Amino acid sequence: MANPLKSLIKDTAVYGLSSVVGRFLNWLLTALYSRILFTGEFGVMTNLYAVIALLLIVLTYGMETSFFRFSSTHERPSLVYSTVLRAIGATSALFLILGLIFLSPITAYLGREGDEGLVAMLLGIVALDAFATIPLGYLRYAQRPWWFMGVRMGFILLTILLTLLAFYGLPWLAEGFPSLFGGWEISGHGLYYIMGINLIGNIVQILMLSPTFKHACDGFDWGLLRRMLSYGWPILLLGLVGSFNNQADKLLFPRLFEDRALGESELGIYSACYKIAVIMILFTQAFRYAYDPFVFARSKEGGESAKSAYAVSMKYYIIFTLFIFLGVMSTLEILQYFVGPDFRGGLAVVPWVMAGQLLFGIYFNLSLWYKLTDRTYWGAILSVVGCILTVLIIVLGTPHYSYMACAWASVVSNGVITLLSYFLAQRYYPIRYELGRIGLYVGLALGLLLAEWLLAEYVTDYVWVTLPFNLLMCLVYLLVVLKLELPSGGLKPLLARFNKR
Repeated sequence: MANPLKSLIKDTAVYGLSSVVGRFLNWLLTALYSRILFTGEFGVMTNLYAVIALLLIVLTYGMETSFFRFSSTHERPSLVYSTVLRAIGATSALFLILGLIFLSPITAYLGREGDEGLVAMLLGIVALDAFATIPLGYLRYAQRPWWFMGVRMGFILLTILLTLLAFYGLPWLAEGFPSLFGGWEISGHGLYYIMGINLIGNIVQILMLSPTFKHACDGFDWGLLRRMLSYGWPILLLGLVGSFNNQADKLLFPRLFEDRALGESELGIYSACYKIAVIMILFTQAFRYAYDPFVFARSKEGGESAKSAYAVSMKYYIIFTLFIFLGVMSTLEILQYFVGPDFRGGLAVVPWVMAGQLLFGIYFNLSLWYKLTDRTYWGAILSVVGCILTVLIIVLGTPHYSYMACAWASVVSNGVITLLSYFLAQRYYPIRYELGRIGLYVGLALGLLLAEWLLAEYVTDYVWVTLPFNLLMCLVYLLVVLKLELPSGGLKPLLARFNKR
């Protein structure tokens, strides 16, 4: 029998590879956008993609997690996939049709009067993204991470290619062949090109996922769908509130300014610097992709074996994310050049964004207790608590602290729901996490960051001095972790442990 933790690590690595490469390439796009778009245009783009993220939760209505839950227990997993895929397909098509019918009022509500074409593309992106969620989930369920990676990378590479052609190829062609390409101006239409490219990428992604549809030919079961909806509605609320919690800054921030243009400009600065924290975000996302199938698969074993695997995965998640946090902060003097000069005033948000993401990952790790005990309503309650805190801090803090309030809101809200989830978990599904060892690593990382700050603040801020010292601090963290985590004898016993079963 394969070692379950080894399987989680392998799948996280594969999902992580697609996320790392994809987010890195998107990171490069951020560098491009922050040099081509004005801060206000960047803010509008951020706001629209936050709307997409929120609508995507509504259109999947908890079916992704329900699919994993019911596929692991149903005698006919293909029926589960067939039922969910058809349900999501029908609701996505209905959403798109109704959205196009009421396009004008929707455009006005979003504050984009005159941009009906832009909003129509947004609706198409949401509908296609929602539908693609289920076949992508099927690839995770079927443990086909390489196929999953191929689909995601195909989407990303196509997006990048078309973006480069649009923002660099078309201006060159327009200059060289004005009679043929003179009407394809990018200036003032950058957002249309960005959304149009995204829509094309989504269509191609569906085509790449179409081979999975042959596994969805087992009919449609209304009774099964009702049970899945009953299981999934708290997850819908959980996801909706959780997504709003993560996107509240990008949705609310521009509306808190009397001068909306100023709010969009400030949002552009904040969101560009937010992208610098992408390494923390992508690792958390990769872990989440692999963790749901891992949790439900281990639940079949039951007992202390499963709980031990959950506890170890928590510890190693925190070890890796602390290392990422330390690495980004240690090299921030270099990483800041990934965004344009007009955006670098918001670099102070980076550590807070990463800390918020780290805490959210811990909360997601803890969330297995209400999924395995079918108390998913607790997930919804905790998400509501976090959302209320986020909104209060953003609304009350923005007039005084601008986008810093958004960064602080993530840390406070995720910290509170993480603590609440931990104490609830110890009541309903107690797991003995290695709190002492985890606390040691947190203290070590904070101590090393303090040493870096003291050097830059009171000794010298020359990058040729601070950067080598900061990298040395990263090495110290790594050596301490290896010393404490590796068994006696080095790597060989650790590798033997993973291959033992």
